[in-house]
Amino acid sequence: MNGPAVFISGAAAGIGRASALLFAANGYHVGAYDIDEIGLTRLAADITGAGGSVRTGLLDVTNATQWAERLAEFHADTGRLDILINNAGILRAGPFESIEPATHQALVDVNLGGVIYGTHAAFAFLRDTPGAQVVNLCSASAIYGQPELATYGATKSAVKGLTEALDLEWERYDIRVIAVWPLFVATAMVDGVETASTKSLGVRLTAEDVATGIWNATRKRGWLPKVHYEIGAQAKALATAAKYAPNWAVRTANKFFSGS
Repeated sequence: MNGPAVFISGAAAGIGRASALLFAANGYHVGAYDIDEIGLTRLAADITGAGGSVRTGLLDVTNATQWAERLAEFHADTGRLDILINNAGILRAGPFESIEPATHQALVDVNLGGVIYGTHAAFAFLRDTPGAQVVNLCSASAIYGQPELATYGATKSAVKGLTEALDLEWERYDIRVIAVWPLFVATAMVDGVETASTKSLGVRLTAEDVATGIWNATRKRGWLPKVHYEIGAQAKALATAAKYAPNWAVRTANKFFSGS
């Protein structure tokens, strides 16, 4: 296999699945990994049925050993790793104090720990592939802390900081590290989630919208480095407001949207 290679966590459904299909359709050998074996089987059938190339495997992103094993197996296919997409994530919503500590910890372990473990395990493969990239899934809910999504937003804020730091650290290795920022996306992750923010802002993005945003972001390597890519008009508007408006105004807007 001489074409480019992309490794995607959380690939069995939603954004991960849409990204796997899009990259496969554009000639990438896709590594699709998840804890959902049935979903992976269906994805592999769709990719191979369309003439694409894919390897699937079970991956618990909170397990550093599994990350190392799956990445090594995938790298053996092509001898390269052009793009790592840290997509796997979970969302739990509700008043902070009503969510059990174990659930808060699970959010941290999956949404942040999974990104740390995966990116760390992938480093040597990325370093040895010219022009390699890491794409981290952030969230517009991390632009300003959202009531009822406090820990989820906190994990995504941490991913933001990690992304910025590694993009600077790994520039010497020709590894680009970027983050994509959708708002609420119509996937199973938001099924049953009814917060004031989801009600006021709605769920306007599809998984395919985000996959296209990831694809476009990985095509753009200009002279001026860009790290963050907001997806959708709402996310872009919120990010612009957070950047240029005074803090009290941003807080007031978030207070309004969240019904706090």
